[in-house]
Amino acid sequence: MLIRIVKLTLKKENIASFEQIFEETKDFIRNFEGCLHLELYQDREHSNIFFTYSHWEKEENLDAYRKSEFFRNVWGKTKLLFEDKPEAWSVNRIKSVE
Repeated sequence: MLIRIVKLTLKKENIASFEQIFEETKDFIRNFEGCLHLELYQDREHSNIFFTYSHWEKEENLDAYRKSEFFRNVWGKTKLLFEDKPEAWSVNRIKSVE
C-alpha cells in the first residue's frame, strides 16, 4: 500500500471554491480503481493550508489516476486557486499505534 500526502496552500479568497471542488469530486476520487481511503485536512492555524491524505493499493493505481482525464480537469481548476506551489509525498506506513 502507498500513502499519498499532498499539501495545498490556497489563496484565502479561494478556500470556499476549493472546498466545493473537493466536495464535488471526493466520491469519484475515492472510487477510482485502487484508491482505498481519502481524507481532507485543514491546518488549524493557517486556514488556507489543506492536506489530502489517500491510500492507494499500489503505485500503478495512483499513476493511472494522475494520468486520467478526470485528474487533468480537476487539477486544472484547482491549481488556479493556489497561493504557493503544492507539495506531495508518497510514503510507506512503518507503524500504526491506536
